[in-house]
Amino acid sequence: MLYIILIDSKRGYMENNIYSAPESDLNEKKEYEEIIASRWSRLGAAILDALITIPFSIAVMYFTGGFEYIQQGVEPPSAYTFAMGVAGVLFFIAIHGYLLVSHGQTVGKKLVGIKIVAAGGEALEKVMLIKRYVLYMGLGLVPVVGSFLSIINVLFIFSSSKRCLHDRFANTRVVRVES
Repeated sequence: MLYIILIDSKRGYMENNIYSAPESDLNEKKEYEEIIASRWSRLGAAILDALITIPFSIAVMYFTGGFEYIQQGVEPPSAYTFAMGVAGVLFFIAIHGYLLVSHGQTVGKKLVGIKIVAAGGEALEKVMLIKRYVLYMGLGLVPVVGSFLSIINVLFIFSSSKRCLHDRFANTRVVRVES
């Protein structure tokens, strides 16, 4: 019986020992739950991004003669269309590149309060952003069916996961930014 008392006293001593090594929970816990961005907030961000891009596109078309093709009702040469596409991508990178790489946001996403994150919880990588936007912008360039493919891409937002095809392809998702 004395032996049991000594064991219990040792347990109590070890539990309250100020000299014992500290214990900590090594499982990382998120401080907040990520909330998937609403379809409306994503639409709002896309509209804001388009409103930023439209003045640039109009100015470039004006100074390069793009409106003349429209007035004549003829299709512009492939070289002109390609050059406009390259200019558009460069403008997109100039406007949104820093925010995308550093915060996972375009200007529109920042204004609306949403951001792109990796779907698996890991860090968002540049390669994910490249894959995402190559598919997003590239589908529209496919001859004959590009517009149709772009619409299908965006309509995937109505799935239960609220992820477009470009989100699935790049393994990303869009979430609300917690204030």
